[in-house]
Amino acid sequence: MCNLFSRIKNTISADIHEMLDEKEQKNPIAALNQYLRECEKEVEKVRKLVERQYLLKEQFTREYNEARQLADKRKYQVEIASRAGEIELMQFAINEQTQFEERAQRLKSALEQASIHLQELEQKYEEMKHKLKDMHIRQMELMGKENITRANYRLNQMLDGNSYTGKVGSRFEEMDRYLDRLEHQANSRYHRHTIDGRIAQLEKQLKNEENHSISE
Repeated sequence: MCNLFSRIKNTISADIHEMLDEKEQKNPIAALNQYLRECEKEVEKVRKLVERQYLLKEQFTREYNEARQLADKRKYQVEIASRAGEIELMQFAINEQTQFEERAQRLKSALEQASIHLQELEQKYEEMKHKLKDMHIRQMELMGKENITRANYRLNQMLDGNSYTGKVGSRFEEMDRYLDRLEHQANSRYHRHTIDGRIAQLEKQLKNEENHSISE
C-alpha cells in the first residue's frame, strides 16, 4: 500500500513538473514571476526567523543578567552569614550561589551562541534581500526586452503588407489609399468649382462683348 501511494505521489509530482516546464516554455515571464513569488516567501520566512532569534537573544540576556545578579547577591549573603557565624544559613547561600553561577554560565554560553546565530541569520537575510532585488531588476530587464520584442513584432506586422495574406493590405496602406481618395475628391471638387467659375466668367464676358457690339 505504501509503495502504491509512493508511486501515485511520484506520478503526480512528475505531472506537475512537466506542466510547469510546459508553462515556462510558453510564457517564461509568467514562470519567472512565479519563481520570484516563491523567493519572496522564503525571504519572508527568514525575516521571521531573524525576528524570533532576536527575541531569543533578548530573553537569554534578561535571564543571564538575572542569574548573575542572584549569584552576586548570594555571594554577598555568604560573607554576611560567615561573619555572623550562621553556618547553616551560609551553607544554604553557598548552594544557591553555586546554582545561580552554573545557570549564569549556561545562559552566557547560550547567549553567545544565540548572538552568533543571529549574526549569521542577519547576514544571510541581507544576502537574500540583495539577491531578490537583483532578480527583480533582471525581471524588469526581461520584461523590457519582451515588450520591445512584442512592439517590434506588431510594428512589423503593421508596416509589412505581405504579412497579411489574403487581405487588402496593412492598416497604413489602407490609410494611404483612403487619404489618396480624399485628396482626389478634394482636387476634383476644386477643379470642378474652378472650371465652373471660369466658364461662367467667360460666358458673362462674351455676353457683355456681344451687347456692346449691338449697341454700336
